[in-house]
This record gives sequence, structure tokens and C-alpha cells, in this order.
Amino acid sequence: MRIKGYSGYILPGFLGGLLSFVLAWVLFSLSVNDTTGVMDVSGDASHMHYASYYSSPDREIITPDFGLAARKSVHAVVHIKTEYERPGMSYEEFFGFPDFFGRSRPRGPARGSGSGVIVESSGYIVTNNHVVESADKITVTLNDKRTFDAEVVGLDPNTDLALIRIEASNLPILEMGDSEELSVGEWVLAVGNPFNLTSTVTAGIVSAKARNINILGRRAGIESFIQTDAAVNRGNSGGALVNTRGELVGINAAIASSTGSYTGYSFAIPVNIARKVIYDLKEYGVVQRAFLGVNIRELTSELAEEQGINMLRGVYVHDVLKGGAAEKAVLENGDVIISLDGKPVESTGRLLGLVAGYSPGDTITMSYLRDNDTNNTLLVLKNERGETTPVTVKEKSVASLLGATFENLSEKQLEEYGINQGVKVTEIKAGKLKAAGVREGFIITRIDREGVSSVNELKQKLSGKSGGVLLEGVYPGGVRAYYGFGL
Repeated sequence: MRIKGYSGYILPGFLGGLLSFVLAWVLFSLSVNDTTGVMDVSGDASHMHYASYYSSPDREIITPDFGLAARKSVHAVVHIKTEYERPGMSYEEFFGFPDFFGRSRPRGPARGSGSGVIVESSGYIVTNNHVVESADKITVTLNDKRTFDAEVVGLDPNTDLALIRIEASNLPILEMGDSEELSVGEWVLAVGNPFNLTSTVTAGIVSAKARNINILGRRAGIESFIQTDAAVNRGNSGGALVNTRGELVGINAAIASSTGSYTGYSFAIPVNIARKVIYDLKEYGVVQRAFLGVNIRELTSELAEEQGINMLRGVYVHDVLKGGAAEKAVLENGDVIISLDGKPVESTGRLLGLVAGYSPGDTITMSYLRDNDTNNTLLVLKNERGETTPVTVKEKSVASLLGATFENLSEKQLEEYGINQGVKVTEIKAGKLKAAGVREGFIITRIDREGVSSVNELKQKLSGKSGGVLLEGVYPGGVRAYYGFGL
């Protein structure tokens, strides 16, 4: 009776299973013979792999290896500590009311820190100008924890680089690579001492090249930074940017951040610029800077349309300066510089970076666009004085004493200002001119009633001079002015 009761269920179940088997077999046959699918699994399947991951000794997994570069770098990167004397704070400054006994409240020295890279085994170390500028005491700690006092060999605010030296020998160094060969997307390491955490290594890629971020705040500043996403923080300044072969390719200098800490963007000075600065500071005590003798502008789509230029690659020559290399090479206002020595020029940062690698007296080939035709010319680069001979520390000290930078004027500018000679003050810092009241833009036409027509002539007249000096000149608006000061 019980079997009879279940027989009504067994037969339908059996038939249903049989039907499912038949349908599955038909569908399988159709899928194997179907030629409209995206993949034919009936052929060679050697290119097929399971999506799961496993490790096997006979299967090499390629990943970036930073071990060699890190081992080469950490011993050649140093920790720099600086001290700056600060005057005592008066009681009125501290408490808000005067002290009738004339006392002052003493203050301790200000302190800073950064990084540096050993570039010669005899103790020469490159770092940032902003790390050691104006420091009263510089202390260098090596990776092996030895500590030395350092002296400044030379400073270059225009590139934010400095060369210092310690009394030591047989030091580990970092070999210099070629920043021109760096590619966007290439792996790099940042080595330094962020937040006083010594011998710190971070990794990232080259995000961009020839960046101008306007951080130096100097008209003569050279900004052609390598941008990376390697983590860089306070204290990394002056440290090494290294490629995976362990070669120095940049000096870390800055970050872009709204917080003061790393947010994804860091910037390094290319080693091809640093190499030249290091050599000059060691040999001369001052950088032998080459100039094209032009005022330049970025070539934007608006400017190209306005001037009828049919390409957006290159740098626009806004003005050719009198007596400069460009004038001698017959460049004209409105030309577009497109390459130097066969290296393409895409931006002002790129152009400044390339020129920074040359010295006055070097001859280079320039390609430029004029009336949408490509032309080539040879330029003999000159210094800011319009010469090819090296500048001495004594001559440099005149500019430092005055606290200003100067620029020769083009024929166009002279005509515009209604004068026949003069030298323009392009930047003012602490020094004799600022103390006398001179402002940026002032054009010096006479020194002690004698005409001045070039930066070189101005420095020659002031070199070795003592006593009172009278400057005559005019501002761009036409206002004449006279200033006196003592040397």
C-alpha cells in the first residue's frame, strides 16, 4: 500500500530527470559547434590561464626592484641641521608694555633641517639654497651617525642650489645620471630625512618634466622641475631623487600642498642643472650663467592665433635684448624657439632648463620659426654682462652688496621709455639700493653723472668704488628720480 502511494511521484521524477539530461546534451553540442562566440576553445589553449593567483618557482613575477637603488642612496644622503641667531625680544614685544630698565628677554636660536647628497668623496655636498641660506651654523650627520660642521662653498638662489663641504675623506657618493633620459612614468626613489626621520626612502613615478611652479619668486629664477608622486615632506629638501639603477637624477626641493605636508605632488631640480651649478660653485664660487638675451613668453593658443603662428610648440620671443647672444644671431621679436642643439623646446621651463646646462662662451644650434618657416642659427651664449669671460666672486659681490639684479634694455625698450641708454633694475632685495629707496623697474641712466648703457658697465663703475654714489634714472611711467648711497 505504501509503494502504491509513492508510485505517483516516482514516475514523473524519472521522466523529468531524463528530459533535463537530453536538453543539457543538446545545448552542449550547440555551444561546441557555435562559430559566433567570442572565443574558440576547441583550438590551442596554451594562452589561457586561470584567474586565481599562485606562486611557483618556475614562474617569474616581474615587479620593480628598488633594493639596489636604496642601498646605493642611503649612505650618500646626509642629514643637515641649521641654526640661525635671533636677537632678544624686548619686554614690550613680549608683554605688551615697555620696560623702564631697558632689559630684553633673550631668545634661543632658530633651527631648521633638511637633507644633502654627497657628490665628492672629499666632503662636497649639494643641497638646496633655502636649506642653508643665512645659517649661522650648519651641522651634517652621515648615515653612519658621524657628525661634522660644514661650511658654505657657494649659493645659487636662482636654481635653489647650494654647495657645502665637511672635512672628511673616503665618503660614499652617488653617481650622477642624466635627467634628460628620464621618461614620464619611470620609477624613481626620493631619499632624505623628512620630519628628522633619517635615511627615509619613498618610491613613485615621474609625473611630468620641465615644470615651472613659480616658487622661487625671482625674475632670474630657473624652474624646470621634475614632478613625481614619490612622498616628499619637510626635511626632504636637498635630498636625492634616484632612478632604479641608483643614479642621482634630481635634488628634491618642493611640494605642492595646501597643508604643508605631502599631498601627492613633489618637485626636484634636474641633475643636469645641478651638475653645472656644482662645478661652477666649486671652481669659481659663483655660477657662470649663460643667457640667450631674450624676453620670452609661453606660446598659447590665443597668442598663436593673434600672431598668425600655425603651431603650438615652442617659446615665443617677446623681445630681443641689446648686445645679447640672440641679437648677434639675428633673432627678431616674434620668432618662436623650437629646439636647442636638436632638443625640442615645448615650454619656457624646458628652455630655461636647457640653457642652464650651458656656460657663457658655449656655441649652440637653435631652430626657430619665423613667418611659419623653420630656420637654424648658431648662438654664442653670453653672461648677463654680455661677455663670455667668467664672472669672479668679487664682481658677484657688487650685485650682492647692492641687493639687486639688472637687465640690459633692447632698442625697443629704449624707444618705449624715451631714453638712449640705461640698465633696468629687475629685482630688489636687502641691500644698498633698497635702503636708498630704489624700487623695481627703475632704469639707471647715469652713475655719478656718467652714462651707463649695460650691466657690465654698471658693475665696472661700482667695482672697487668707495664713498658716495649718485644714481640718476627714470621709471617706466616717465618719472625721473635720483638716489644717493655710500659704498
